[in-house]
Amino acid sequence: MAESVLTYRGTVYPWHCDQMGHMNVMWYVGKFDEATWNLFSAAGITPSYLREQRRGMVAVDQRLSYRAELYAGDVISVRSAILELGTSSMRFVHEMQRDETGEHVATTILKGVHIDTVARRSCPLPPELRASAQKLVVADPAPWSTWPPQGFGAAVPRGAGREKQG
Repeated sequence: MAESVLTYRGTVYPWHCDQMGHMNVMWYVGKFDEATWNLFSAAGITPSYLREQRRGMVAVDQRLSYRAELYAGDVISVRSAILELGTSSMRFVHEMQRDETGEHVATTILKGVHIDTVARRSCPLPPELRASAQKLVVADPAPWSTWPPQGFGAAVPRGAGREKQG
């Protein structure tokens, strides 16, 4: 089981910044979206699979925690992992950091559902994709069971924050 995989690296450009001088929230979401497609690809859910099999992945829930501001010129990376793997869904996490300092700047947790794009209904992940995705599931999802989440490398006291998110 993986702890995390690098799913995005990039730079904050001046046009990503708002009137307060820091990266606007829409760009956090956009960069996390790019990380999502890299995570899916690492799990075998590739663009060719989606097109050829007439499948899709849809987000049904997303939560975002901002921890620090980013500015033009900041170089950032996103590390990701799957927290839970269901029959046709997965809950996953992305953590963004400022590479110069290693500072954790934002976290998002999403739930994605695998769908048949013709029937427009959820459908099970095929066994070979489940096996690939299973390799990206964290051993211990507890650091992301509280809000705001603690994140990669965090220790959560036994029994703390184990409530199920719906």
